[in-house]
Amino acid sequence: MGTPEFALPSLDMLVNEGYEVAAVVTQPDKPAKRGKKITPPPVKEYAISKGLRVLQPEKIKTLEFLKTLEEIKPDLLITAAYGKILSKEILELPPLGCINVHASLLPKYRGAAPIHWCIINGEKITGITTMYTNEGLDTGDILLKAEVTITDDMTAGELHDKLSVLGAEVLKETLQKLKKNELERIPQDDGEATYAPIITKDIGKIDWSKSSCEIYNLIRGTNPWPGAFTHYKGAVMKVWKSEIVDEEPCGGLKPGTILRVSKEGIVVCCGKGKINIKEVQFASCRRMCVADYICGNKIDEGEILE
Repeated sequence: MGTPEFALPSLDMLVNEGYEVAAVVTQPDKPAKRGKKITPPPVKEYAISKGLRVLQPEKIKTLEFLKTLEEIKPDLLITAAYGKILSKEILELPPLGCINVHASLLPKYRGAAPIHWCIINGEKITGITTMYTNEGLDTGDILLKAEVTITDDMTAGELHDKLSVLGAEVLKETLQKLKKNELERIPQDDGEATYAPIITKDIGKIDWSKSSCEIYNLIRGTNPWPGAFTHYKGAVMKVWKSEIVDEEPCGGLKPGTILRVSKEGIVVCCGKGKINIKEVQFASCRRMCVADYICGNKIDEGEILE
């Protein structure tokens, strides 16, 4: 059970390792991008290419869907970024339970968007956890963990790709231990839990009163979606790439003040320190480095980004 690209390496591993995939459950096709063309989830496209049965229930907490699963008689359910909470009836159906591949080191960053929030919060280490799913929000017993270092310039997209591959590797080891009856269930410490709520477009709005480090992390943590943004003379300006100049005070200047514009970037005053914007995007334009943008457009020093 999974929907986005994150789930693909895990599903591919199951197929390549010879597991009998009785069915692939994924979310319904949805409108995508500006054209709003109805697009199937990546997991569906992969499953069809492998000749696997695909189920796309609008709602999963229905007697109809439960009956479908009962007819399939799965030994084990595996979820990876499926995007919906499973009912008690579904969780109790397979004799081996339900194993989830989660993109954080639980109990840290329970919830929908652990990859984004790890970077936004400036974490240096994250990883993958396999766990038995229960009725809570990522609260089930931990099975295996594996760590990944978050480099200083890593984006959410880059971390996503790294963790999706690692997730498949940890799931493979988890299933091997399950077959040998070697899995140890470790209850989570709820007192250590933190949460990663769903990411919305508004999360990407830059608050220039924050420090240069916090803003830098926000830009990395919202790349490629939803994208960090600010306003220049009322126009939305997305910020895709930046670097920290320093963390020294700006001498009383208002946060968001543009200090310098050059081919090297746009230096902006923050609540603490300065940041250099390296890559931008305005409405109806492609992403481009500042050096290219200022060749045909003007960014005025002294203007305040809001």
